[in-house]
This record gives sequence, structure tokens and C-alpha cells, in this order.
Amino acid sequence: MPLSDHEQRILAELEESLVRQDPQFAERVRSETVYRHAGRYCKWSALGFFGGVAILVVFYAHSVALGFVGVALMFACAVVFERNLRRMGKAGWHDLTRSLQKDHPQGSEPQPGIEGAVDNARTWLRTRFRRDR
Repeated sequence: MPLSDHEQRILAELEESLVRQDPQFAERVRSETVYRHAGRYCKWSALGFFGGVAILVVFYAHSVALGFVGVALMFACAVVFERNLRRMGKAGWHDLTRSLQKDHPQGSEPQPGIEGAVDNARTWLRTRFRRDR
């Protein structure tokens, strides 16, 4: 159901007021999406997971309790990662990995997402370390 003219005017006034009072906050709200928010949590949970692995490897020989803390941290981060990845969905993953896509040769279809980034890295490595015969 669309907004009435009066409601649209009130909404525009509120937006203008917000931009005047705090332009940085208004820009941040305008640019923030659910996908970026969930992607940020995915990055932090992946970092936490590897931190848990490091804790497990380093401290397990000294203390089983500290090793268990590492496993618990890994489990909690894996759950957070899975929930946020599910929240993002395919569209969100594509939105986050869009910046990884590079120009592709004309006539070829670009590979979306992380697959395209891996393919670009593989191509770069092959050309970089190619031996002259």
C-alpha cells in the first residue's frame, strides 16, 4: 500500500532533518544494507573461528580446559557464520563479492562472485609464473 502525499511529505521532512542534524549518520544509514551487516558478522566470525583454532593448537597441550575454550569459540563462531550466511542468501553473497569481479574479455561471460575472483587469481598466477621456453 503506497503512502499518501501527506505521509510522503512528513517522511521527506524527517529525512531532511536527519541529514541536517547528523550528515555522517544519515550517509551511513543510506549506504548500509542487510547484506553488508551480515557480511561483516561473517568476516568477524571467520576470524574468531581461526582464533579458536589457534587457541586449541597452542594451549591444548598445556591445559585441556583452555583447549575446550578454543573448541567452544570455534563452535560459536561457526554458528554465527552459518546464521549470517543464511541471512545474506545468494543475493547478498553476490552483492558482497561484486567488487571482486574484474573486467573480462569481450565475448566471454563474467563469472559471478567468488568463482570469478578465484579464476582471475588463477589466471594471474599462471601468467606471472609462466616459464619462457
